[in-house]
Amino acid sequence: METKNNLKAWLYLAPLLLLMGLFTFYPLVNAFIISIYKDYQPLANGGAGQASGFTLMNFVFVIKNQLFLDSLKNTFVIAFISVPVSIFISLFISVALKNIPKLKGFFQTIYFLPYVTNAIAIGMAFAFMFHTNYGLFNVILGWFGIDAVNWIGGTSSWWAQMGALLVFTVWSGLAFKILVFTSGMQNIDKQYYDAAKIDSASKWTVFRRITVPLLSPLILYISITSMIGALKAYNSIIGLFGTQMGAQPYSMMTIVAFVYRYVSGYTDIGYISYASAAAIILFVITVIFSLIQGVVSRKRVHY
Repeated sequence: METKNNLKAWLYLAPLLLLMGLFTFYPLVNAFIISIYKDYQPLANGGAGQASGFTLMNFVFVIKNQLFLDSLKNTFVIAFISVPVSIFISLFISVALKNIPKLKGFFQTIYFLPYVTNAIAIGMAFAFMFHTNYGLFNVILGWFGIDAVNWIGGTSSWWAQMGALLVFTVWSGLAFKILVFTSGMQNIDKQYYDAAKIDSASKWTVFRRITVPLLSPLILYISITSMIGALKAYNSIIGLFGTQMGAQPYSMMTIVAFVYRYVSGYTDIGYISYASAAAIILFVITVIFSLIQGVVSRKRVHY
């Protein structure tokens, strides 16, 4: 009986495992193999590819590449600032929506729109809003007597560009988080809040002692998925800055953009190997941060 049940389980899992093997595991293994090829030419031998041997110098080239180091810095700044800020804001908005049940559906629809809208199109809209002369953000600054900021113009500073990118990244990441948190709060037993009312607990105490602990599994899930998404940032940069990826060429480049830049030069000897090496480095970084978040959260997550 047990053998029969195991067979059924494997049959049910077979389509998913096949798809994962084809589109997840095989590309990952293939990327690692290509990353250690020496002088790899993907179009040689009738498209079968050709290499002169194996080497780890592709990783050395990537790590010593100043463009990659700048990409690494940009990626980390985006990840470590946008993720916690977006989680805090989305959690605050979700709590606020819970207190206005009559309009909750309306506001949920508004906040969810960015999630179903093309990121490139939204980025272009934000690029207009950050325009130095007539952008919305500078108009708002003018109301308070603050001089216009050159956010994404040709002479804008790295800080101005990163500030604009972070605003766009945080805003575009709110939709999914708000949906998850509002759904999670609907599943919290009302008896906890009723007991808090009897004890005359303040709203901050209720939020800190009831809402956050009971949402901690969702917060962990959102933290990990958001960190992975931030480490893979690419569409937001293209949408906001265009193909030059910054006010100055490549000033806002991320690791994924670095990979694409070398993939686009696939006819050059070794370029695909450099791109694969950078992708493997990003994979390792993502795994490390996911494991760290999992370990740290053990004392904070309540199931």
